[in-house]
Amino acid sequence: MAIKFQYNKTSLQQLEKQLKIREKALPTLKNKEAALRVEVKKAKTEAEKLDQKLRKKLQDYQDAVEMWGEFDNDLVTIEDVDLSVKKIAGVRTPVLEGVMFDVKEFSVFNEPSWFLDGISISKELAKIAIESQVFNQKMKLLEHARRKTTQKVNLYEKVQIPGFQDAIRKIKRFMEDEENLSKAAQKIVKSRIQELEESV
Repeated sequence: MAIKFQYNKTSLQQLEKQLKIREKALPTLKNKEAALRVEVKKAKTEAEKLDQKLRKKLQDYQDAVEMWGEFDNDLVTIEDVDLSVKKIAGVRTPVLEGVMFDVKEFSVFNEPSWFLDGISISKELAKIAIESQVFNQKMKLLEHARRKTTQKVNLYEKVQIPGFQDAIRKIKRFMEDEENLSKAAQKIVKSRIQELEESV
């Protein structure tokens, strides 16, 4: 990325200001990137734990497949999922506060006695699955923010800061050369004036 500038003091001051802003922001961006990297790893680990927990629970209940065939799946439905938002390193992430279920009325006397256990198992499995989805979503949001922050760190570190430094160096050299030429020109004019005065 070529930085546009002019060979004058105003442009030099603007470039120095921009350079200062980026040099100040860089450590903060690096810290944010590191924090996001840690949070992504935490969210990924938690999502994987929940996936494993769900698979294990499903496997545990697999033995009772015949019984689950009798179970009325319409008994338990998810009524609402209560989510809140938590900011992590400036990124809004979802937090599961709770899951509300709607349990249809049924006759405890006409249905098998394990239906009550089946309802609580259904609720537990649904809650684990939802929690896993929330952590996967959280991980995606944090990963996206981390990627963007990494890009910005690289832009500042590898492109903009060296670009501004180079432009500042060029302007300073140009101004020094201009000053030296001006001094040399003044000396030449002065010596010519002296020569003319001496010849008169």
